[in-house]
Amino acid sequence: MSEPSDHQLETGEEFTLSAVGDRTRFTLHNKADGMIADLRDDDAARFRQDYDELKTQYPDWKADKLLAQLWDQGGYGWLAQQKE
Repeated sequence: MSEPSDHQLETGEEFTLSAVGDRTRFTLHNKADGMIADLRDDDAARFRQDYDELKTQYPDWKADKLLAQLWDQGGYGWLAQQKE
């Protein structure tokens, strides 16, 4: 059985967000820093909740603004590692 493929949810100049089809794993890529946060398990569940709340609260925010907020204020940048 093959692993589910990633789908891009958000794409901006500075950030990209991808998720597996069932949204149990997310990849948040900070292009400028070359860093990627691979969010799984509890981190993915918390991220999904934070992401959905921000999308609901600020529906007009562009991808970079939304994802920068999650990266910086949400603390997901702390989970990132250098892109290989």
